[in-house]
Amino acid sequence: MQTIDLRGVTCPTNFVMAKLELEDIEAGTTVEFLLDDGEPVKNVPRSLKDEGHKLLGLKEQEGYYTLLLEKGSD
Repeated sequence: MQTIDLRGVTCPTNFVMAKLELEDIEAGTTVEFLLDDGEPVKNVPRSLKDEGHKLLGLKEQEGYYTLLLEKGSD
């Protein structure tokens, strides 16, 4: 599983970076994103879901969140 660390990246740049990373990944692949609390954890999962990706889980860690996602078809 690939992990993409978006901690320290502000909105909407973190969403744009997530989209770019997902372009190089095959549909059906599970990807883990590390996100900061606040706007990133509210906006990035919602925006990725709107793009057709499947959210598998969101877990709070020590000071950040882990978003587990399955890439949707292109």
